[in-house]
Amino acid sequence: MKSFDAAAVADLLGWPELIEAIEVILLEPGAEAPERTVHSVSTPTGPDASLLLKPGWVVGDVIAVKVVTFFGDNGERQLPTVNAGVLLFSATDGTLIGACDGNELTTRRTAAASAVAAKRLARVDAERLLVVGTGALAPMTAAAHSAVRNYSEVMVWGRDQAKAAQVVDGLVADGTTAVVADDLDAAVAEADVITCVTGATAPLIKGALLAPGTHVDLIGAFTPQMRETDDDVIRRASIWVDTRADGVLAGDLAQPLEAGLITLDDLKGDLAELVAGPDSARTSPDEITMFKSAGIALEDVAAARLVFA
Repeated sequence: MKSFDAAAVADLLGWPELIEAIEVILLEPGAEAPERTVHSVSTPTGPDASLLLKPGWVVGDVIAVKVVTFFGDNGERQLPTVNAGVLLFSATDGTLIGACDGNELTTRRTAAASAVAAKRLARVDAERLLVVGTGALAPMTAAAHSAVRNYSEVMVWGRDQAKAAQVVDGLVADGTTAVVADDLDAAVAEADVITCVTGATAPLIKGALLAPGTHVDLIGAFTPQMRETDDDVIRRASIWVDTRADGVLAGDLAQPLEAGLITLDDLKGDLAELVAGPDSARTSPDEITMFKSAGIALEDVAAARLVFA
């Protein structure tokens, strides 16, 4: 049995290869991902923990299961609240192929999936990328998006400017032209592509400030109470999701849907339909596009298969 730690997973999941692997599996015959299951786990002290199981497979090839734990009070122990591992099995005889770190795999496949969408929704002449957020996904999204567009500058904004500076320093060390954005509104108005990786519960991105042709990529919000964009973004944008079932659960879409601002018919399509369609899904250079990511188990399968390849 093979096993790979976080560093090995990072080395094995290059951006061009991972982006292509996700594109391939979304259209691959026999690729399936059933609904995830969540279990509550009692703990000796503190609130209950959660155990999340996300399976997926390609018939006759591989079966992958990502196992995720959430311990909400781990921050008090100076430990991450979310931990994950991925098991890969043969889909021909069921034997265990190996295990790998799931945290690194998840952040990378999440960023890569947004790049898959941006490859088809962002203008080909996009020059300025704005990253909103300073967590683990911030440098990942910058790198993944830069694999599909040739940005002249990456701007990074965060509530904590010191953390934004740390992200910028890491990007610069990797050869990216990056700067800290001191004023979020000004950066939004200047950006050609905006990727949001925050835990915001109140909108950060104002739709009135978006320049014609902007692409907005939303990753951070995942509950009905969380939201990264205001109603003006929703009004102005052509909306795409990774999956309809999960994409509409996040506040950026759940709240406008509940308010009647949009209907499900206003969704242009999902990530598989984007990949199956033409090289560009834009209708005009001035069209504002939006992609809402919620995470697809098949992305985990694609990444795990690439790791063990």
